[in-house]
Amino acid sequence: MVVLSERTGMNIRTKLAALAGAAMVSTCLVASATPASAAGPCGGGYYQIDVYNISNLAGKTVGRTHLYYSRSTKKNCALTYATPAKRGYKAVKLRRSGTLKWTVDAGTFSEYAGPVYVSAPGKCIDIEGYIGGNGATYYSRHCG
Repeated sequence: MVVLSERTGMNIRTKLAALAGAAMVSTCLVASATPASAAGPCGGGYYQIDVYNISNLAGKTVGRTHLYYSRSTKKNCALTYATPAKRGYKAVKLRRSGTLKWTVDAGTFSEYAGPVYVSAPGKCIDIEGYIGGNGATYYSRHCG
């Protein structure tokens, strides 16, 4: 027969209680983080298909425009981020190639411009991103 001292018994109970508490907290954190992260920046069902760099005149990357697509809605979604992240002018534009109308989000933002959406099933898209006075335009992308 093994007899634990009162002191040893308390240490075991204390450790078990601490482990149980930590397990409950980590379970709650994981459960609460999953739905938000699963949706992504464009909402549920979108997956990233490309990233376009925005460079300054010296060739240094100052930002990136991320392009997403949803198979279920057949829509493209885009956002522009500064690299490194900082408050300032940002813009993102998206349109179906061959049209004149851009879907735009532009202004002074802390994190990103967008999201903007365009439906272009069976067509190509054009995408633009701006950070400050620096911009990049990509024509006839992701056709089909």
